[in-house]
Amino acid sequence: MVAVIVVALAAGLDGQFSDNFRIPGTQSQEALDLLERDFPTRAGDNALVVFQSDDGIKSPAVERAISESVTGLEKIPNVTTVTDPYGPIGSAFISKNGQIAVATVQFDTQAQNLPKDVFDQIQQATAPATRAGIKVAYGGEVIDYADQPPQGNADLIGLLAAVVILLFAFGSVVAMGLPILTALLGLGIGIAIVHVVASLTDIGSVAPVLATMIGLGVGIDYSLFIVTRYRENRADGMDLEAAVGRSVATAGSAVLFAGTTVVIAICGLAIADIAYVARLGYMAGIVVAVMILAALTLLPAIIAVVGDGIDRWKVPSLIHHPDRAAAAGDDHHTAASGSVWERWATLVARHAWPFAVAGVVILLVLAWPVLSMRLGESDDGNLPTSTTQRQAYDFIAAGFGPGTNGPLLVIVQLPSAADGAVLDDVTAALEKTPGVQSVIPPQRNSAQTVAEIGVLPTTAPDSAQTAALVASLRGSVLPAAIGSSGAHAYVGGLTATFIDIGDRISDRLPYFIGAVVLLSFILLMLVFRSILVPLTAAVMNLLSVAAAYGATVAVFQWGWAKGLIGLQSTVPIVPFVPMMMFAVLFGLSMDYQVFLLTRVREEYEKSGDTRQGVVQGLSRTARVITSAALIMIFVFGAFVLNYSPEVKMFGLGLAFAVLVDATVVRMMLVPSIMEILGDANWWFPKWLGFLPRLDLEGEATPTAAPGPVREPVTSRV
Repeated sequence: MVAVIVVALAAGLDGQFSDNFRIPGTQSQEALDLLERDFPTRAGDNALVVFQSDDGIKSPAVERAISESVTGLEKIPNVTTVTDPYGPIGSAFISKNGQIAVATVQFDTQAQNLPKDVFDQIQQATAPATRAGIKVAYGGEVIDYADQPPQGNADLIGLLAAVVILLFAFGSVVAMGLPILTALLGLGIGIAIVHVVASLTDIGSVAPVLATMIGLGVGIDYSLFIVTRYRENRADGMDLEAAVGRSVATAGSAVLFAGTTVVIAICGLAIADIAYVARLGYMAGIVVAVMILAALTLLPAIIAVVGDGIDRWKVPSLIHHPDRAAAAGDDHHTAASGSVWERWATLVARHAWPFAVAGVVILLVLAWPVLSMRLGESDDGNLPTSTTQRQAYDFIAAGFGPGTNGPLLVIVQLPSAADGAVLDDVTAALEKTPGVQSVIPPQRNSAQTVAEIGVLPTTAPDSAQTAALVASLRGSVLPAAIGSSGAHAYVGGLTATFIDIGDRISDRLPYFIGAVVLLSFILLMLVFRSILVPLTAAVMNLLSVAAAYGATVAVFQWGWAKGLIGLQSTVPIVPFVPMMMFAVLFGLSMDYQVFLLTRVREEYEKSGDTRQGVVQGLSRTARVITSAALIMIFVFGAFVLNYSPEVKMFGLGLAFAVLVDATVVRMMLVPSIMEILGDANWWFPKWLGFLPRLDLEGEATPTAAPGPVREPVTSRV
């Protein structure tokens, strides 16, 4: 009932997503606040209309069509000004070759507050130019918001991959369908909640995509663990009710533990002190929380209804023959004696030092590119060439230089209306600054107390040189130009805002990483009553995340194999991506870590032998971890097909991180290091004995109910 209400509410409210970047304490925010208070006609977002004609912009027929289009743009509601290429300062908006002109349409409010058909209105206003055969392209914040390209079918592709993997894992259509059904229902409810929240406050436009990506991956994985444990319990002879209850008490506890860690870590993005970034984390956290609830409540209910029918509609080519299944000789029937995983685990344990060294070297080599990571925001130049925003970007770059696509706004607050001379000093200083292509004359508010000066850099918005220019303007150029006049100058605009976001996150990232690592250490310490197990887990997780960062830098920043993922050009690493990747990956690795180490400890407590515990623990969990990892890899990896560089970056980074974590870390480093440490793995100071123990396995396994024992059920990945 609650789910129905949420979905209905989301449909009725029709929440709109908006990229509202507010960063308290930065110059870009000071500039925006000043404009909103004293110069509201310049405080809104804008749209760029780019005209291109081989006949020349000043050709009579072309001039007539463009002038008529400009007049139409001026009549659109909420428009305060339109720069006329044929006006007093029009020469600044006509390219040197005379074939490209730009009209900036200034609105009095943010893009999300404009009518939904604002792009249609802009296109209708420029119809005279289109009819005259002039090429017209559109860009700017208003167009980016009103005309977002389709997201593609990444979620469907990931879902289909999960279906195939689960069929191999379970060999049954019904068993495969339970995790898929649970994840889809949970995702629908979670995204509905996100839409409801978006109707109440500003939520970034990328939030639904990120929430879908993360929610779909963890939702299927969490259900996979519970279904796997249920089938093992039934194979052990438990009755239906006991098998369901035991699966929730064991695998369900691990799901709750790992999922809660993901939610807490993602919500830790609030450390960045950027509302936009924090809310992206909150939305992803909401969807993960819904997935946890679905796995712990909805899934057990469905399993109880399905019962033994969970093995119906078997896939003949994937099921094991009875004699092979009967060969599964361990307590939980998850690994056959002498299986490939047991042989691998034995090999790693016997050669622990070589595998440990090799694993660390591999991760360090993969992580090496992270040393040159540069945070920054992608621009319209990274969009597909089929989009009007990319076409406008290319026209502007060709006609005026790449920096024109990311103008800086210098906002000057004057002591009084009569103190305008300082504007001449500021303008002159800006024109002499290296890296400045041109300066647009000051525009003053009605009270003559605030002025806006446009600065066009020589370099693209996402380049390191543009960031250096902003730092130079703020640090030396403007303070020297203002002197003791009493005026205040701030460098703002969207480009400066993105630079401020990158700087803020760079400053806060170490604190965020430290907080998440400390949290994971404490939780694992309480689970395993050990110091070295959580310590080595933290170090290995840091290495695997660093490797994922390195791969992301190599592809997106260095351009290695960028064409394979449809990337048009190299881009800096989007600031919020490393923080969110770290939060998600630490939570996911916690899931695998708990699943593996719980079995290792269980076997160690039976035999008292570390090698036996490592070999048996790894061999019994490897198939499930592999299945879960493959699902994550395909679900995350499918999102590299999205048009957005941010989403591509997130999908590739997460997919690569899971691949590294499930192979190098879980299959090499964890067993080899545990073998090296031996009994020291479980050392725990007596003076910490007062700490509570988090038991993820519940009480002792109940005695199997009398009756025939079912054929063992095995995983097949």
